[in-house]
Amino acid sequence: MNYKRFLSIIVLSIISASSLVSAQQKPNFIVIMADDLGYADVGYNGCTDIPTPNIDALAESGVQFSSGYAAYSVCGPSRAGFITGRYQQRFGSERNPQYRPNDPNMGLPKSEKTIAEVLKPVGYTSKIIGKWHLGAHKETHHPLNRGFDEFYGHLGGSHYYYQKAMRYKDSYNLTKDNEEIEQMRTWILRDHTPVEFKKHLTEQFSDEAVDFIDRHKEKPFFLFMSYNAPHTPLHPAEEHLKRVSHIQDKNRKLYAGLVVGLDDGVGQIMKKLRECGLEENTIVFFMSDNGGKMKWGANNGVLRGDKGSSFEGGFRVPFLMKWKGVTKPSVYDQPVNSLDVLATIADLTDAPLNPEKPLDGVNLIPYVTGAKQGAPHKAIYLRGNGSKGTYAVRMGDYKIITQNEGAWRQLYNLKDDISEENNMVKTSPERYQEIDKLRIEWSKGLIEPAYLGLEHIKKFKDNKNKK
Repeated sequence: MNYKRFLSIIVLSIISASSLVSAQQKPNFIVIMADDLGYADVGYNGCTDIPTPNIDALAESGVQFSSGYAAYSVCGPSRAGFITGRYQQRFGSERNPQYRPNDPNMGLPKSEKTIAEVLKPVGYTSKIIGKWHLGAHKETHHPLNRGFDEFYGHLGGSHYYYQKAMRYKDSYNLTKDNEEIEQMRTWILRDHTPVEFKKHLTEQFSDEAVDFIDRHKEKPFFLFMSYNAPHTPLHPAEEHLKRVSHIQDKNRKLYAGLVVGLDDGVGQIMKKLRECGLEENTIVFFMSDNGGKMKWGANNGVLRGDKGSSFEGGFRVPFLMKWKGVTKPSVYDQPVNSLDVLATIADLTDAPLNPEKPLDGVNLIPYVTGAKQGAPHKAIYLRGNGSKGTYAVRMGDYKIITQNEGAWRQLYNLKDDISEENNMVKTSPERYQEIDKLRIEWSKGLIEPAYLGLEHIKKFKDNKNKK
């Protein structure tokens, strides 16, 4: 063999081995997101009637964010903020998008990058399983056109749980007069191909997660495990319903059955990580996309309000993180936000970011390990229904809520009054003004909602009212 050729082969082999080691050293990322899970519907937050042993085990071995917030108090905007790491009001995703497969503007704008798009240049394979709810236009919004390499799930916001309820094979060609109702009965998509499924949908999604981890265990991956449970319709698997037969309230029991199925899925995912030897090289986040809806059986405990609200019950959620060997079992009390997930991921992977669109989140690892002191955020913000709608701002222990351009004002000390019962605005006007200045400054970087929402569909509203 030619000496120079032999030498080049050796050098290439060394480079290849080095690249492999480097790839294996990059942490994997899994985000498990529940849909409308109540703050007090997990055992580690005090739930006694719904068994959640797997979520509780994750909490006991990881970091519990006692003041963990979703980016919004309803699904679509919350997910838009989470997946871009930026407050969704900066780019107009402030409403639940309607299901409009022919509308390229009804959903997450192409100007924003998803977690998957951020990770692609640094060698990650990404998959989303479950609920998308960021637009249904095939070319503009489909996950495969937003950085993901694989998709198994549904494009809309809610979905039936059994194949027998699936009436529409083509997700892109529904009856235009009633698309929002019919999208709940579309076949599940594998990438762009409609496929049948055999199990309860929550179980099917969990099996897909296990398969993805097994297939990609040799290289860095990002898995967005986006459950639609325990969102309505309240159709749990019979096996899961049996485990909550002691619950008397009908909606609570059905909801609890969906939570049990979700918890089983968390257990499957964590078990597969252990089997593949990936636990120490995988950062796992668990959270809900917003607060639970009480009329559908959820319980937010001591928190006031529920899904859609600017009170704590609307967007303060179960929120966990675990990185075995790096983070220690602990409770972290400083306010954090789902926007922090992308910031953490980008920082750990040196993924390139657009300096013209700075992230609103921060890397949480230095804070939970004690390398950094103080609060990750000066404030946590929420705005609903445009500039003349409702604002909420949390700064430290204090939180303000204001509506109608300041005509309605509230101030709470969450440390002493977590249930937001004692409005302090008259006794502490200076504190209110201090926080309101932050709101005014933050608002300067926001735009009005860029598209109509579910609230603008009369037939959809009428159907929901009949449930």
